[in-house]
Amino acid sequence: MDFFNSVIAFFQTGGAFMYPILVVFALGAAVAIERYIRLVYERRTNRNAWEKLQPVLKSGDFDRARNLVKEDNTGVGRLLAMGLERQGAVRRREDIEIAMEESIMETIPQLEKRTPYVALGSNIATLLGLLGTIMGLIEAFTAVANANPAEKADLLSASISVAMNTTAFGLMVGIALLIVHALLNSLTGQIVDSLEMVSVKALNIMSSSTRRRSDVPKEEKAESADKPQNRDVEQTRAAQKKTTVAKPEETSNAESV
Repeated sequence: MDFFNSVIAFFQTGGAFMYPILVVFALGAAVAIERYIRLVYERRTNRNAWEKLQPVLKSGDFDRARNLVKEDNTGVGRLLAMGLERQGAVRRREDIEIAMEESIMETIPQLEKRTPYVALGSNIATLLGLLGTIMGLIEAFTAVANANPAEKADLLSASISVAMNTTAFGLMVGIALLIVHALLNSLTGQIVDSLEMVSVKALNIMSSSTRRRSDVPKEEKAESADKPQNRDVEQTRAAQKKTTVAKPEETSNAESV
């Protein structure tokens, strides 16, 4: 209870600039909470989407994967949708990679949306605190100039103490918002890194699957090319056997004659 009363007294003695700083803190906190909830939700949904789509991609069933990503509005879903769309039309790895990078570039602004306002609120709160202190000092020196010389020291110290409350409150708000801004940036970076990791893994799966499919016709062609040769060898061997069998018969006929 004493702490609560001291906080109220501290706020009341800070002057008029305490209220703008409080408004800035409320707005910054609202933006930070909204961004944190959004980023945590995005990270969880991306993880769930990748866990659902990874086995489908590894099985090589890209048609089913395309149907799944059509109904998925997560960052991973949009990323794989771009890659699978190109995978069905082209065979070059570079084209698929460019499509996925384009999707990541479209997702990053959505992740960073409104986050800079938190840092802006931190700077504004600090500057408002300094401005409130300067204005308080100006009023203090003006009051001291017209006061009794015996009371000047007491009035000046009291006025400076009150003016410093604004700076202290502005710094507290600024530091808090700056820490929250750093945490939001870190969370955003983790999501972007996870999207890049998913892009690389999906690209490797698509490339290896395409390579295996392209190798199958080559093997069939090689087998079909070997079969006529094997038949020719078998026919040649059969003809040699017939010739070998025919020669003893001719020899026996000649002796009998």
